Formats: sequence, structure tokens, C-alpha cells
Amino acid sequence: MADLLEISLQLNTQRQVIHVDMDAFYAQVEMRDHPEYHDKQLILASDPRKNGGRGVVATANYAARKMGVHSAMSAMEALKLAPDALFIKPDFKVYGEVSAQVHEIFHRYTDMVEPIASDEAFLDVTVNKLGFTSAVALAHHMQQTIFDELHLTSSVGVSFNKFLAKLASEHNKPAGFTFVGPGEIREFLDPLPIGDIRGVGKQTEPRMHELGIDFGKDLYDADQSTLLQHFGKMGYEFYRRIRGVDDREVEGQRERKSIGNERTYGPFLTSEDMVLDNLYKLAELLEASLKRKQMHGKTIVIKTRNADFVTETRRRTEVDFIENDARRFYDLAQELFEELGGFEQPIRLLGLTMTGLAPVTFENLPLNLYQ
Repeated sequence: MADLLEISLQLNTQRQVIHVDMDAFYAQVEMRDHPEYHDKQLILASDPRKNGGRGVVATANYAARKMGVHSAMSAMEALKLAPDALFIKPDFKVYGEVSAQVHEIFHRYTDMVEPIASDEAFLDVTVNKLGFTSAVALAHHMQQTIFDELHLTSSVGVSFNKFLAKLASEHNKPAGFTFVGPGEIREFLDPLPIGDIRGVGKQTEPRMHELGIDFGKDLYDADQSTLLQHFGKMGYEFYRRIRGVDDREVEGQRERKSIGNERTYGPFLTSEDMVLDNLYKLAELLEASLKRKQMHGKTIVIKTRNADFVTETRRRTEVDFIENDARRFYDLAQELFEELGGFEQPIRLLGLTMTGLAPVTFENLPLNLYQ
């Protein structure tokens, strides 16, 4: 049976896939635009000393991260870890504009671009616009172009599928470049701590350790039945991925049915103020995404998941297209959150999405003829 299973796991090595991840994106934009920040620990959050201790960290530069600061952490906790850090209120409008510039560069090389967030994307460059035959050469060229034009660094992973390209981009940050070919799979995956394997989250990692699975090599040596027994369907995915198998395609040029973002928080959001702060950040990201795609919509959807993994959604559909404005999105999201009952227990996930999309054109703009 094991032999048959191994035969069925065929590596598709025909694609050339790149994953690009901008380094500490928001903080890097601030440091680029404000050189005086370069030698400082920089935290993007409202200063908790000025607002009664409220707020959460959007991101931090690498100097602050060395102190233990990370995104979604409360600003007060970040202050305790890095008391000398400089707190800067995030400017999501600027970050959205820079993100659009980064993605414009991506599309010079291929239209097979799958955005993951404002600061990262997968690209399938098997066939590309500039005629590169080597994904490595193309990725180096693109990384240099981003730096030359935008003065921002990125970390890049190159492989033949999304799983390996994503892991490769995380391997040597910041300003890293890692290639994983078919011959480097074991050398690359075997020594990785099990928590670094995509899909092994905070709930799964302790269970892996209990089974004696501490590194990629241990996962590779685990038999399929054991993984299925302890992790269900995800166990088979672990079995496949640790062998470098991932048949998911880069989803470029697809029709967008919705645009939005959702974020998982660790630690959880433990107050109403923290929830509302993050809803406003999601509203700003939604505005930037819609404007970049030149889309608008009629239905806004909020999604929450609490500490007990209870997931709920609420939506509001307007007669006319909703104005692409973060404040308007936030007001609607706040009302929907109240419809869900408001803050009752810690929140582990928030999402804000627009559906009912259409291009922003003169044909579908509301006309107030009688004003």
C-alpha cells in the first residue's frame, strides 16, 4: 500500500512559481519616507501612553521584532517589550498606494498574479511577458526592479509549486532569495522546525511534538495512517506537502466575486476597543483594495470567530453601490458587529469583505438627478 501511495504522489515540476513577500512592508515604507526612523525601533500603532493603553500593533520593523514585538499584539504589551520604541500611527492610504505600485511591477512580468495580501503574491512565470526562460533570473530582475524604483526590499522564493515557493520566501528574510528545485526538496524541508511547515499552526504544533515530530524529517518519516489518525484530512496534506507535492495553481486573471481581508489574531482581541481598532484597519485595507482593482460593491460582509471557534457573519446590502470610503465601511461594519451582539468574548478572527462587485464606470454610478 505504501508503495502504491508513493507512486501516486507525482511531482509536477513543470511550473515556475515565485512568491514575493515585502519585508516588514508598512514599517519599511515609513522608514523609506522618514530616514530619521532608520536607527529606531519602530512600531506601527497608536502610542498607548497617549490614549489610555488602547490599540494593537499593525506591524513593526526588524529592530522592534528582535525585542519580541509582533503584529496583532496589544500596543501596551509592545511598549513593555520595547520601551524605547517609536510608535507611529499607520497610514493605510499610503501603504495601499505603494502596494498598487508593487503589484503594477508584478504585472509587467505576468498576469498570472495571485495576491495574498497587500504586500505579497504568488506569480506563475512559466510563460511570462519578458521572455525569461529562467524563473531564477526573472525573480532576481523583479526583486531588483522593486528596489530600484520603490527603494523597498522584498524576500523571494522560487520553486515549482506554491507550497515550496512560500516557504522559500520565508527562509532568509529580509531581502532574501531562495530557490528550491526538485533536487533540493529534502535538503530544504528536512531541517525545518515543524512549526515552520505551512499548515502547522499553534494548535497543531504541540500535537506534532507529542508524536515525536519536531522537524521536517520527522514528518517525512511518519506513516500516512498515523497522520490521518491524528490530523484527519489535514494529515494527508501534511504527508503530501512534506514530499514537495502541491498541485494548486496560481489563480491569476480570475473574475473577482469578492474583495476583502480577514485576519487571525494571536493573542486574541480581548476588548471592544481592540476589535473596533482592527475593524477600521480592515476598512482601510478594503478601500485600498477596491480602488486598486477599480471595483465597488453593494454588499458588505463582516465575519467573526471567537475563542471557542464559533464563526458568525452578517451582511448589509445597499440599493446603490457603496462609496469606496474607509469611514463608510467602518460605520457599516460597526453596525453589523453590534447586530452580532457586540463584544462578548475574545475574538480570534475578523474579516471585512465587499461582494456584489462591478467595475467603477460611469454606467453604474448613482445619479442624484433631483438634487
